[in-house]
Amino acid sequence: MEVLSDFPAGLGISDLAQRVGMYKSTTHRLLGTLMKRGYVEQDEQTGRYKLGYTLLDLGMKLLSSIDLRREAAPFLQKLSADVNEAVHLAHLDQGEIVYIDKVEGSNTIRMHSRIGTRVPAHATGLGKVILAFRPPMEAIDLVDRYGLARLTEHTITDRAMFLAVLKQTRELGYAFDLEENELGICCVAAPIWDNTGRVVAACSVSGPSIRMSKERLHQLVPAVKQTGRLISERLGYGTGTASV
Repeated sequence: MEVLSDFPAGLGISDLAQRVGMYKSTTHRLLGTLMKRGYVEQDEQTGRYKLGYTLLDLGMKLLSSIDLRREAAPFLQKLSADVNEAVHLAHLDQGEIVYIDKVEGSNTIRMHSRIGTRVPAHATGLGKVILAFRPPMEAIDLVDRYGLARLTEHTITDRAMFLAVLKQTRELGYAFDLEENELGICCVAAPIWDNTGRVVAACSVSGPSIRMSKERLHQLVPAVKQTGRLISERLGYGTGTASV
């Protein structure tokens, strides 16, 4: 099946037997079993064998069973251990970011965020990266529906400016929260894609502004983006979609 996956047009039995290193009789017997189960099918005109649709069904069942939080956990833990700061996993729901997982660093000054906490998307790095990679009209609709409430003196409340930030975020592949949601707290966030190529979540590194200078935030960008890519791969991104 692995060999056939590289040949969408299929292979004849002689060619297939040679590539898998088996006798034609053995290959034919195995193909018969696979065809009965729908894993392989034979083109009636060319006689070539190719993968069957049962594999697609199995793949979809696997993808539907993937749990985002479970799959992301080891990568979040490693990121937190590497940077020694709080790491968050979140998704977008009705104009708000919902924290669905958190790994705390070992610093004495820690984040007060909790799993299940909801905050306005526009005031967070997590919300910006999710919205930036969604269809443009979705972001515009969210802004028009929920507004851009001022949470701190640093919150972006101008519609045009916010949409410009989303454009820049899409170009860079990451976003900052510079005390826009909570005074004294900054973060850098990166998007997470699923198997369909849709951004479904985001991960971030957050900490007190006394540790999170702009210089350090920029230093953290590669690690945060890499974590987002690794989680995306676990969710099936890149299998039939463009790479991150």
